[in-house]
Amino acid sequence: MAERIYLDHAATTPMRPQAIAAMEDAMRGFANPSSPHAEGRAARAALEDARLRIKAALGWDGELIFTSGASEAIAIALRRGKGGDRLVGAIEHDSVLRMAGDARRIPVLPGGQIDRELLCALLTRSDAPLVAVQHVNSELGAIQPVADIAADVRTKGGLLFSDCSQSAGKHALPDADMIALSAHKFGGPPGIGALLVREFSVLEASGGQEFGYRGGTENLPGALGMAAALEAREVDEDGTATWLSALRPALLDLQMKLADAGGVQIAPGGSRAICNWAMPGVKSATQLIRFDITGIAVSAGSACSSGTLKSSHVLRAIRTPGDLADCAIRVSVGWNTTPEHIAAFAEAWTRIAQDARSRAA
Repeated sequence: MAERIYLDHAATTPMRPQAIAAMEDAMRGFANPSSPHAEGRAARAALEDARLRIKAALGWDGELIFTSGASEAIAIALRRGKGGDRLVGAIEHDSVLRMAGDARRIPVLPGGQIDRELLCALLTRSDAPLVAVQHVNSELGAIQPVADIAADVRTKGGLLFSDCSQSAGKHALPDADMIALSAHKFGGPPGIGALLVREFSVLEASGGQEFGYRGGTENLPGALGMAAALEAREVDEDGTATWLSALRPALLDLQMKLADAGGVQIAPGGSRAICNWAMPGVKSATQLIRFDITGIAVSAGSACSSGTLKSSHVLRAIRTPGDLADCAIRVSVGWNTTPEHIAAFAEAWTRIAQDARSRAA
């Protein structure tokens, strides 16, 4: 059987060997980190060591609360983050929008970036708001100017929360008061993530483990796998993962080839790790089947909503024409993607587009 090509890393990325090895070692001598006996104390020491290693790998000098993943980190931040009004970006992940409830939405520009003029208008009518703006969008790859947004928010006495599920491990963390991340997005294990906070005072405590901010037995094997995955990376001076920088020529070549073949990139100019392309005249579902038969895994958007029939709220928010939105797919690369994988996708895309035009003629 020919090797399949996996280009759906924004949904989840394969675990790094170092993370698997770290978890296997931890499982051989696992004990509850909250237990008072020697085994429990050893587990506690290993957990705290993993906490310090993760913070060091990310360059984070604040606090870290282990969670079951980004969704739980988001829930803690939005439900128990101190502040008054809640404001959330219009293209946030579904898990953020669900937790935000009827919070006011911050409009975005056609490229996917927050409309800072309208954000400032909302901030003038808000009392010490908690603002949620993601770092990198999971469907478009659009990168938000988080540092500028943070300055706007803090001027009004507010707090900024940023969902960094798609950027942590790939890009340097942004300047935010709270950050959510998930290990399985950067080569760590599923079932573990973290909420980073500048200081615990920005949250209401709830009792239990994790300094009283999250209940439940700590996932020590997951924490060790998460630390190992981050430490396995190499990064450039600007904090970008070297594997992503190395793929830049192949991704630029992909951009030119798909454009020459009639493709339309949705909101270009974002993170190179994620891009969204429309194949005019060919429905997304049809493309996914054709690519899957060819041996290539891609998606039509967020994995949390791609199984539904509803149109993408992200594409609606940036006012993507319906005929393009219906024909868009997401391509995302990861730590084990090669230039050859990208070239093979470009060839398959061109072949499918040509075949569709021939059938239409």
